[in-house]
Amino acid sequence: MPTAPRLLLPLGFALLSACVHQPGSLTVHQQSQCPLSLRSGQQLILTLPSNPTTGFRWILRDAAASLLDSLGPEVYSNPEDVGLIGSAGQSTWRFQAKHPGEGHLLLTYQRPWESEVAPAKTFDCRLRVK
Repeated sequence: MPTAPRLLLPLGFALLSACVHQPGSLTVHQQSQCPLSLRSGQQLILTLPSNPTTGFRWILRDAAASLLDSLGPEVYSNPEDVGLIGSAGQSTWRFQAKHPGEGHLLLTYQRPWESEVAPAKTFDCRLRVK
């Protein structure tokens, strides 16, 4: 096998791993980690427990759009019990702080068709971007 193709594979893995966790990013898993203080340009990774097989899902109510840019849609994963139908997993959102200021990141955990029912959970996190 020529040397160049053999070098491309490890280089590709290195680039992919750099995308997963960037230095200086802040990962949040629970409300108790709030309030948050971010630097302009810093990434925020929000990961919350989720089980869409129950009909419940996290709904982004306030994305602090004046402070944060979304880096993509919600990503659901089931890291612990891969392949088990109905098991819980986690939902992840990625944001990047863009402008200094203060705001809130607000999500509710509920069944979207039950608009008259109070959310089962709420994630409300005060943000400050410097």
